Amino acid sequence: MDEMGERVATPKPFGWGIIGSGRVAGQFASDLASVGGAELVANYSRTQANATRFAKNFLSLRPYADLDAFLADPAIDAVYIATPNSLHVAQSLKAVRSGKPVLVEKPLAPSHAEAAVIQREAARANVFAMEAMWTRFLPAVIAAKAKLDAGAIGTVRRLTAELAYRHEFDPQDRLFSRSLGGGATLDLGVYCVSLAMYFLGQPQKVSGLWHAAPNGVDMSSEITLHYDHATAELSCGFDRDGANHLVIEGSEGALRLDNPFLKAQRLTLYHGLACRAPFGPLSGPPGLFGKMLDRLPIPGRSTEEYPFEGNGLQFEAEAAMRAIQRGETATAAMPIGDSVNVLRALNLVLSQPASQKIIRL
Repeated sequence: MDEMGERVATPKPFGWGIIGSGRVAGQFASDLASVGGAELVANYSRTQANATRFAKNFLSLRPYADLDAFLADPAIDAVYIATPNSLHVAQSLKAVRSGKPVLVEKPLAPSHAEAAVIQREAARANVFAMEAMWTRFLPAVIAAKAKLDAGAIGTVRRLTAELAYRHEFDPQDRLFSRSLGGGATLDLGVYCVSLAMYFLGQPQKVSGLWHAAPNGVDMSSEITLHYDHATAELSCGFDRDGANHLVIEGSEGALRLDNPFLKAQRLTLYHGLACRAPFGPLSGPPGLFGKMLDRLPIPGRSTEEYPFEGNGLQFEAEAAMRAIQRGETATAAMPIGDSVNVLRALNLVLSQPASQKIIRL
């Protein structure tokens, strides 16, 4: 009731539907609780038991085991797809052809050609479609982009990023399954390449190499994006635990998204003396000594904290939701054309024969 005693209509919540019931689907469902005006109205899984269990755990209103019935639910305003990589294309196309906006877990598709099909069909249906490259929407990453655009470190010369988490080889694990779209490059390298292109734009040339696991799936890869005045040197892998930070070096300073950069909550700027070893952005060995170096008050080094609760998926959900509510078919931070270009770079490297270094664990 308002001050005159008249009933005031409550805005209808934005209804999300989730396809999938795994770990990432659960993280997204949990983070939706912090997105104002959002509600999890439905979820789909291949079995009713899994769908019902997920609905109970994450307070989804309606669990489905029939994908057609799920997509026909009028309360769903957008669909989040969190299934194995190999299912993204078919499920995305089915959703957009039914008129449902889609937010698709990374990678958007196993190949740039398939991603381009999603792009084309979404445009034909005039429906929102976006890859869930959630890292682009984190406050620390947005702040870093703003600083680069404002010239905070001068002309960018080099970007380096590593994203590596050790996983023992298991041919039954989806990470090492070719049929499920596995491999380190699509699972981890996509973050490195996507952020590099977010900061630097489209490269003039792409080069790289990859190393095979015993079953032939990529265990690790190294990718270089070549620009007129800069390079982006990127690496990823399941064969080690990496530094997992992203560093951008410019003519007047440097910027680092601290470990783990895919979930960045801290941004460090370096100028003057602070750019030099052993205090520079690429310094700091892992462990206690590295942490101590990072905490020393060094002239020219400043740190900005961007903490958040949850898993960090709430920012992409809110951006997609606002764009859809405005009648837009994309967001400025993650247009679907960027996803196609990122996958083109990844596919170019993976289309080459594996290097002679075969990873045997």
